[in-house]
Amino acid sequence: MADKRWPAFLLVVVLAILAWSGLQPRDRFTWYLEVAPALIALPILLLTYRRFPLTPLAYTLIAIHAIILMVGGHYTYAEVPLGEWMKGWFHLTRNDYDRIGHFAQGFVPAIVAREVLIRNSVVKQGKWLNFLVFCFCLALSATYELVEWGTAVATGTAADAFLGTQGDPWDTQEDMMTAAIGAFMALLVLSKRHDRQLRERS
Repeated sequence: MADKRWPAFLLVVVLAILAWSGLQPRDRFTWYLEVAPALIALPILLLTYRRFPLTPLAYTLIAIHAIILMVGGHYTYAEVPLGEWMKGWFHLTRNDYDRIGHFAQGFVPAIVAREVLIRNSVVKQGKWLNFLVFCFCLALSATYELVEWGTAVATGTAADAFLGTQGDPWDTQEDMMTAAIGAFMALLVLSKRHDRQLRERS
């Protein structure tokens, strides 16, 4: 599929899943909270498409992340069927679908941040680039945890499903560690492929 058609295809897929996700979700308040990042990102990506189009890899990862959020929003993270299946497969004590979401929270922004930094010549490729990208992903994860905390303080028990701690006292720290692992893995596995797409775009 031609590069120019790929973002349009991803947009159609994401909008279709958004429509399904918003159709009778388990908890409407939680749905709004969970899909908010995708709803914020979508208009930004549409407005910047002509002036600053991203690589197909970045758009694909963003779409996957949006879908993860929408599925979590529809069921609530603690009740996503995939997490229940994982619980049985790996003999887990909790529904770990939210770990997938937090892994993506590090994995996807790592490539997007890498692309923005490289294309704007903020830093040369190398160790400093990886360090700054990794730091950005950790900061983003920590910011999200602060948003969760603020929402819980402001709304009380209404945010329980959004927090998705499932009784784990170390959930916040584990979420940030999972995002850190995601960022590290993205840089390790996808940097060369990302570089090829960046060269093709230049």
